[in-house]
Amino acid sequence: MTYTAMHWGVYRPRVVGGTLRGMDPAEWDADPSPIGRSIADGIVAPCRIGRPAVREGFLRARGASRGGRGRERFVEVSWDTALDLVAEELARVCAAHGNSAIFGGSYGWSSAGRFHHAQSQIHRFLNTIGGYTYHTDTYSLGAGRVLLPHVLGPMDDIQLRHTAWSSLEKHCDLFVGFGGLPTRNTQVSSGGATAHVARGAIARMARAGVRFVNLSPVRHDLDDVPDAEWLPLRPGSDTALMLGIAHELVARGLHDTNFLARYTVGYERFEQYLLGVTDGQPKDARWAAALTGIEAATIADLAVRMAGSCTMVNVAWSLQRAMGGEQPFWMAITLAAMLGQIGTPGGGIGLGYGCMNMIGAGRRPFSGPRLPQGVNPVKALIPVARITDMLLNPGAEFDYNGQRLTYPDIRLVYWAGGNAFHHHQDLNRLARAWRWPETVVVHEQFWTAQAKFADIVLPATTALERDDIGSAAGERFIIASKQAVPPQGEARDDFAICADLAERLGVRERFTEGRSVRQWLTHIYDQSRDRATAVRVELPPFEEFWDAGSFELPAPDAEPVLLREFRADPKAAPLSTPSGRIEIFSARIAGFDYEDCPGHPVWRAPDEWLGAERADTFPLHLLSSQPRTRLHGQYDHGPVSQQSKVAGREPILLNAADAAAREIAAGDVVRVFNDRGAFLAGAVLSDGIRPGVAQIATGAWYDPDERGLDKHGNPNVVTPDVGASRLSQGCAAQSTLVEVERYDGKLPPITAYDPPIKAPPS
Repeated sequence: MTYTAMHWGVYRPRVVGGTLRGMDPAEWDADPSPIGRSIADGIVAPCRIGRPAVREGFLRARGASRGGRGRERFVEVSWDTALDLVAEELARVCAAHGNSAIFGGSYGWSSAGRFHHAQSQIHRFLNTIGGYTYHTDTYSLGAGRVLLPHVLGPMDDIQLRHTAWSSLEKHCDLFVGFGGLPTRNTQVSSGGATAHVARGAIARMARAGVRFVNLSPVRHDLDDVPDAEWLPLRPGSDTALMLGIAHELVARGLHDTNFLARYTVGYERFEQYLLGVTDGQPKDARWAAALTGIEAATIADLAVRMAGSCTMVNVAWSLQRAMGGEQPFWMAITLAAMLGQIGTPGGGIGLGYGCMNMIGAGRRPFSGPRLPQGVNPVKALIPVARITDMLLNPGAEFDYNGQRLTYPDIRLVYWAGGNAFHHHQDLNRLARAWRWPETVVVHEQFWTAQAKFADIVLPATTALERDDIGSAAGERFIIASKQAVPPQGEARDDFAICADLAERLGVRERFTEGRSVRQWLTHIYDQSRDRATAVRVELPPFEEFWDAGSFELPAPDAEPVLLREFRADPKAAPLSTPSGRIEIFSARIAGFDYEDCPGHPVWRAPDEWLGAERADTFPLHLLSSQPRTRLHGQYDHGPVSQQSKVAGREPILLNAADAAAREIAAGDVVRVFNDRGAFLAGAVLSDGIRPGVAQIATGAWYDPDERGLDKHGNPNVVTPDVGASRLSQGCAAQSTLVEVERYDGKLPPITAYDPPIKAPPS
């Protein structure tokens, strides 16, 4: 059986005469993602990179021409020419500046396959030549991932052990979703969503009588339950709302003091803040109402219902992608602890239900094969969301997770498996910073902005064009992902590219270990068998697995319940926090002495929200969500994404009253702007979004005109490039204020998918 594993599902390629005609979902997937319909046309689109290409100015003057990045034409060259150039630049930079001058900025998601995982391949290669400056954390979970080890436990472990949907169906009474429960995100898992379960599980919960509360400015953030209660709070005020609920619990004597005493540390310090003893301001329901826009009586009623029900408190990842992003996660954990239901089958805490398919899927926490990346001798690092700061400020110091670090002086950026011009904030600032390094090398499949802003572009294969193993922790299947069609043009696997570079640099044997692709697949599969046995999984021999096409992992012996063992005996099963318990007050974080992230959850008004003075100038709060029609920016050029566009632009959701006040009608093209930049988008009007709020999906390919106006609808043209706090330095994209106006000028053409004009070889 021939399957292809992708982040958004498993498919059976339909190939006729060597040409891919379609992608049929795996027979076991009851709710397949529509993104698969973009693949057949997408892999042969005009924006596919067919041959190695070098920026015209770089061929003439190397790094002296770096100001032309993103503006100049490219010249197609032979693989030998391109690889020689890359090897020369790597050797030059290492010799002149040291390996810390190389930034290996490969950011996930290019491949669900565990061997042809671009990030793993490029990091392994760079480690064989002496190392590189690396990034840590993610844009999706920058604040949460740094905070959680201090107060609850590592994020990767927690998300794999979330209470199963099936347990919630049987035991939960009330599901309270801060940020909603946006199942558009559950189309994917990192490593491949092998069987989509979330929407069906939520429907079964609703039929079983579970009540849902959607605490989000947008109604459709919980549209899988049509009769869900919607409380449209002001964006950025979730922590204030949680504090108001917590105050009501204490005032009414509804908090679980026994749970707090046995399983947590530091509650007494937090309660002094909650009651206003430390600052003179009780965080009661009236106080919270003024900040959130939710009536005090509604807040009080919700507190009583949460205390009287088996309640799951869930926080969407989007809430921590903001200034002070650590606080909603920390406060949600505190609120759940006050309710005393953590570790029970239907209640407790959720940190990402609705954010990936595997969260709540109830499968074994086995991640499958992994490609060893080796050891990086270079210790220089940055949080991933601080790329622009690093490029603009070499030698400057910055805070991160209790450390005082220094930005390295980057001379060469080597990027594979991602697109900074999708993920990063304030793209006009990034575009300026991107022209500082002497050399930028990119492995890419398509002419994205990442490729257009490079010097040397090496065309890479897609998942359809190579053999691999698809596997994601917490998913149902491991997939033998087999090549379905030949590589398009002259595209090569990342492994083959790195192996040829390693040969030029004298380290081929160290990089490849003498193995072919098939031998590597067998090797990493066999290496994973001990880890599989540790979670009571017996993998079949590799050839048996490969011939079968898939292996279904057995269901766990019991439905997972997050922190069940800890609740049963906190001494026998302590947490990995410093105290072994839930840290409502963290002495470690307090010791860092960060004013913007003190030792317990607090309310700090963001610099950009509807309560700020800046809202007088930019009166709409812009939320940038994950898209329904693609994964991040992948296959934005495909038909599924294209069918969602309005006048060729990304749709933006506006409140109907806000639109009327600006004389905007449905289908109009609008200009969205602030003092960082501007973009065009297509207006969609609704009463299902709070007045004063706008929402647009990320992932429209960056398409600036000569003045810097993005013609296509990329919201990161206007998002702030600041850290969530000194603790995490995470992405703060959700703290964005803008104004919107109807665009009455001549509409500029969309050029995002146009290959850069090739100059004839000189």
